[in-house]
Amino acid sequence: MSLAFHQVDAFADRPFTGNPAMVYRLAQWLDEALMQRIAAEHNLAETAFVVQEGAAWHIRWFTPMAEVPLCGHATLAAAHVLFEQYQMPGDVLNFTCLSGALRVSREGARLVLDFPVRMTQPAEQWRAAAQVALGQPVQALHYFPDGSGVQELMAILADEATVRACQPDLAAVAQLPGLGLLVSAPGEHHDFVSRYFAPGIGINEDPVTGSTHCMLVPYWAQVLGKTSLSAFQCSARGGELHCQLAGERVLIGGHAVRVASGQLHLPG
Repeated sequence: MSLAFHQVDAFADRPFTGNPAMVYRLAQWLDEALMQRIAAEHNLAETAFVVQEGAAWHIRWFTPMAEVPLCGHATLAAAHVLFEQYQMPGDVLNFTCLSGALRVSREGARLVLDFPVRMTQPAEQWRAAAQVALGQPVQALHYFPDGSGVQELMAILADEATVRACQPDLAAVAQLPGLGLLVSAPGEHHDFVSRYFAPGIGINEDPVTGSTHCMLVPYWAQVLGKTSLSAFQCSARGGELHCQLAGERVLIGGHAVRVASGQLHLPG
């Protein structure tokens, strides 16, 4: 059996920037363990699998080590593949996932994610541990909760230079609660900047993370007193995001570029 795959650099307007994701359009779901092995084989931050279910696309995302409940860049990549490679009609794609309903709109050359707001809460009880892991003073620590506790941690640092210079102890980061540790600060040329470390799920540093902006945008909108914000994730590859807070939704715009396509050959 062969499966077609497409590799896309998301939040990028040229190859080898932004965040790479692998995309599979499936006729029906594969065994979950097999999808996890495929993601581990590609060894990218995320591999997205999509299956059409009625008028919507059900999407699932896997890191090399685990399935995750929400992913922005791989959703952007999946929409790019569906529009450009499979010629899906119209300018809107509706997705369903573990985190609810998502939408991607095509606005000229840019794709815009419509994701749910993720309001954070203070997490002072883990602030000291986060400072040790980051090796930097943490001005404030917040978390996004899930049903069993912490899903993500967000550390606010002093400035962009501090975010860029951050060299965390990844083993210590992996011991913190939640999937990963997000760091952010006011930007020099953008409203805010960020980086994201998730070694506990196989991602030492994610190049550009759309889903974390569901936390970042409402936070910085309140701090800065504005709803339209420019963002930059200052990883080695880097990526620019155009964000807007729209009530209970966050709109996240960016470009995408397909860099490879091929066939995965499976036995049987």
